Amino acid sequence: MNCRCENNYFRADKDPPSMACTPPSPVMTIKKDRTSRNSISLSWQEPEHPNGIILDYEVKYYEKQEQETSYTILRARGTNVTISSLKPDTTYVFQIRARTAAGYGTNSRKFEFETSPDSFSISGENSQVVMIAISAAVAIILLTVLTYVLIGRFCGYNKSKHSTDEKRLHFGNGHLKLPGLRTYVDPHTYEDPTQAVHEFAKELDATNISIDKVVGAGEFGEVCSGRLKLPSKKEISVAIKTLKVGYTDKQRRDFLGEASIMGQFDHPNIIRLEGVVTKIIQLVGMLRGIASGMKYLSDMGYVHRDLAARNILINSNLVCKVSDFGLSRVLEDDPEAAYTTRGGKIPIRWTSPEAIAYRKFTSASDVWSYGIVLWEVMSYGERPYWEMSNQDVIKAVDEGYRLPPPMDCPAALYQLMLDCWQKDRNNRPKFEQIVSILDKLIRNPGSLKIITSAAARPSNLLLDQSNVDITTFRTTSDWLNGVRTAHCKEIFTGVEYSSCDTIAKISTDDMKKVGVTVVGPQKKIISSIKALETQSKNGPVPV
Repeated sequence: MNCRCENNYFRADKDPPSMACTPPSPVMTIKKDRTSRNSISLSWQEPEHPNGIILDYEVKYYEKQEQETSYTILRARGTNVTISSLKPDTTYVFQIRARTAAGYGTNSRKFEFETSPDSFSISGENSQVVMIAISAAVAIILLTVLTYVLIGRFCGYNKSKHSTDEKRLHFGNGHLKLPGLRTYVDPHTYEDPTQAVHEFAKELDATNISIDKVVGAGEFGEVCSGRLKLPSKKEISVAIKTLKVGYTDKQRRDFLGEASIMGQFDHPNIIRLEGVVTKIIQLVGMLRGIASGMKYLSDMGYVHRDLAARNILINSNLVCKVSDFGLSRVLEDDPEAAYTTRGGKIPIRWTSPEAIAYRKFTSASDVWSYGIVLWEVMSYGERPYWEMSNQDVIKAVDEGYRLPPPMDCPAALYQLMLDCWQKDRNNRPKFEQIVSILDKLIRNPGSLKIITSAAARPSNLLLDQSNVDITTFRTTSDWLNGVRTAHCKEIFTGVEYSSCDTIAKISTDDMKKVGVTVVGPQKKIISSIKALETQSKNGPVPV
């Protein structure tokens, strides 16, 4: 699929035709890393929707009292910059915007940071008089500092005379130099815990993290062992803490609060927070790339048969590549992940029921596997069906059970998973339709904020697909909220479908006109409409 740029929008020469050609979204948060008398060091996160490769950032700043009558602009290649030649003890206003081949994005909101005050000065002639006039509070502070230095000397903390001399308090030229202090900020003072996390913790790309196994559990979280591989850095072993499924809002706030606390510490004897993973839109973009690759294979009449997260490669620009077209090569090393019938090996956890039972592989069976990949990505690398045996997986899937939604999974994405896991392969969406659905979600990121309810997240249990159907409701509003079939909810929230009578008149042709073309979702909606009609006959249905 090619994305044609409209007037005044451009795409870089090296960008693929499918890449968006809209400017990037605003930078959300600017963080002050260090400050001095004449400089301020800032860092920020990449925009939530870069919409292409970010070429550089424009940093605009000015003195607050100048009210933007005189400002300075500089460019930054990365997501950090140090601004020098500033005035001491002065408040500056900063704004940052990103630039891609499509142009500049919108400026961030205004952030105010202050340089350090000028060092305490003492003139040469009157130094004695001024020193005598120092307040009692300052005298006590100096006495405390000097006492600490003396204790350090007598207790042998200094390794050499040279290093000792460097750490003395200097009064040369009448200037007193005191070390700066970094103060702890209580994250619970933030109204939104997510804002505190972004203020103190670094956002990590989920694709750089791999989870090996669960090693422990606390009151509301699980601790896993895993690996973190950042670009241009060596892979390291890390502990990964995640919220348990079925968490409450209070547990979520406490969990984010803990990350905000840890993000403020930097000491060799204190556990270090490498970062957090909170972004969803980036994952959706990667999933869209996988679906696009599978659409290409499907159009060529090729069936992959082994689509799984382990067979997806990602380059430095987060472009996903479907790989591994030899089914048996990977599976031979993992007998637990394979099921043998008539001499062939099948990856049970990723394979559709008809392919397991009848060895009938089609593009529709690849769609089933894509649903499992979608679940793997949104669960940040969990093993499908956990520690269940292959035979138990086959039995559970055949009885209609499906994997539960991953933690914090958008309802639209989980519904897409369920559509991919329709037992009747004819009811599963085509890859072309999957690409279209994901494109709409990317263009409307607000739809990803609707999270699957906690009630539908049983821990370590499969979810009966009948439990997430949309045929039970008490009001028309309930029905509208229950329409979770892929991207359909927005379609039926208009004025024309605001009453029971208008909803009852929806036909299959009407659904096709508004974009509901997949058979499975059509059947679910028709079934729910019939239930609504039955309920309305038994009594009034309020809107």
